[in-house]
Amino acid sequence: MRTNFDVWAPKAGTMTLLADGRKLSMSRGENGWWHAQHAELTADIDYGYLIDGAETPVPDPRSRRQPQGVHALSRTFDPDLYQWHDADWKSPGLDGSAIYELHIGTFTPEGTLDAAIGKLDYLVDLGVRYVELLPVNAFNGTHNWGYDGVLWYAVQETYGGPEAYQRFVDAAHQAGLGVIQDVVYNHLGPSGNYLPMFGPYLTEGKSNTWGDSVNLDGPLSDTVRQYIVDNVLMWFRDYHVDGLRLDAVHALHDERAVHILEEMAQETEKCARDLGKPLFLIAESDLNDPRLISPRNLNGYGLDGQWSDDFHHAAHTNLTGENGGYYEDFDSLGALAKVLCDGFFHDGAFSSFRGRTHGRPINKDVITARQLVTCIQNHDQIGNRAAGDRLSASLGYPQLALAAVLNLTSPFTPMIFMGEEFGASTPWQFFTSHPEPELGKATAEGRLREFERMGWDPDTVPNPQDPSTFANSKLDWSEVEEGDHAKLHALYQQLLELRRDRPDLVDPDFRSVRANFDEVGRWLVLQRGETAVVLNFAADSREIPLPFSSPQLLLETAPAELYQDGVQLPAYGAAVLAASNGRM
Repeated sequence: MRTNFDVWAPKAGTMTLLADGRKLSMSRGENGWWHAQHAELTADIDYGYLIDGAETPVPDPRSRRQPQGVHALSRTFDPDLYQWHDADWKSPGLDGSAIYELHIGTFTPEGTLDAAIGKLDYLVDLGVRYVELLPVNAFNGTHNWGYDGVLWYAVQETYGGPEAYQRFVDAAHQAGLGVIQDVVYNHLGPSGNYLPMFGPYLTEGKSNTWGDSVNLDGPLSDTVRQYIVDNVLMWFRDYHVDGLRLDAVHALHDERAVHILEEMAQETEKCARDLGKPLFLIAESDLNDPRLISPRNLNGYGLDGQWSDDFHHAAHTNLTGENGGYYEDFDSLGALAKVLCDGFFHDGAFSSFRGRTHGRPINKDVITARQLVTCIQNHDQIGNRAAGDRLSASLGYPQLALAAVLNLTSPFTPMIFMGEEFGASTPWQFFTSHPEPELGKATAEGRLREFERMGWDPDTVPNPQDPSTFANSKLDWSEVEEGDHAKLHALYQQLLELRRDRPDLVDPDFRSVRANFDEVGRWLVLQRGETAVVLNFAADSREIPLPFSSPQLLLETAPAELYQDGVQLPAYGAAVLAASNGRM
């Protein structure tokens, strides 16, 4: 192997490569690229760059390994040395199958990629099709949510590093599971970000929630954009992932004619053709803008899917009764019915949280329901609560079962957050491990101030720097076989099997979805072809009319009593019914 040590550093006056204990001068080439002279070096070389005569080396912006952390030397890594065994894996693409979101550090007691391999059979038995990993790129410290990464090309060493990542994807594919990787291109973490020393990776004065924005449209942004696109392709080519989830794309400031999201979609499509398999991109966005997932020939960006916050908010409010802040507009079954039928609630409607109209309608002739990824819980919606409490902290089995039926029979692509399927009692809290005392203190105090402003009791807000906050967030796998935990787990298995076997439940056509509801009676009937999903949100029994006669029971969360043209459900009960004559 001949290692290429080319590096883009237009800001540098001089560059020296420190590799294998030797200092090698570098020559400046075109467009700010520097090239090492006589760098005939092989694999497993520790190296870094000395900029403008500095004595302390900094890591490679495209580093593939950081064995000693993000402030230390990089190490070479050849992804082509791995022998893959996943040739028989056939990705179905984004086809409406269930996604399982997990965080490597808290999914298992060990918190590693290799330990997660040991749980793949469990996920296959559950019935999901894709595993979505929270960010794994290198960050400072030992544990973190992953959104403070600073070296986008390196896999966090505490998770096992890049070889362990290849083993995980290979094992997942052999088990029949696809892999989606969560990636962050809108900001960099607060510790270990040396990119500004090399070039204009960031744009001062165009900040987002997390600091300076990435330079996508300013001077020298061509190379910054290529840095992102090359990273997208790295996951597909070197690690065999099937899809990427793009974090908070509304924070990507890009005023160029071809938006970076469109460019990513174009390059992903080309890569899919080259590799001969489906590849897809899913955006996280709070814009409610269908342009993201509209075809490029209709002036869209051409992404394959996006998260739907509106579904989560409508489900959460109707399940819990919480209606403050951004939940205010969703406090009705009418809001939930609109989301189920139209995809967005705010599609040009007034948003009281924003104090203005928000979103635009989905063109149902162009966009399919499966392009929206929905959930009743996810890392953000749990972890960004003051105590990091799950729905299981306040809801009992009947309501958790009701929530499961709602999400897993929806017309969308359902996502499950790890542990949700058995009503995990463990929280999932905001945790960090900043080694710098001042940064750790500022992070903890800032989070406390944020929740105090919102009226939360400060005693309920755990210190993110306390190791117990991380430890408390790990799943307790012994719960899977206990009481209501086991009962809920079995229900998830039944629902996922029903979703696979019942074509109505994966029909992606928005135009085939109907919803009938009674705001006072607190019930909702979702019609999916010849299938009806009946949901009782009331605290007592309800007799609910059906859109067909002589129903056939497919699934129930509690004993349901069928009538000629209706069904009686107990409090918070749910049932899936079919027209016995095959017609609605």
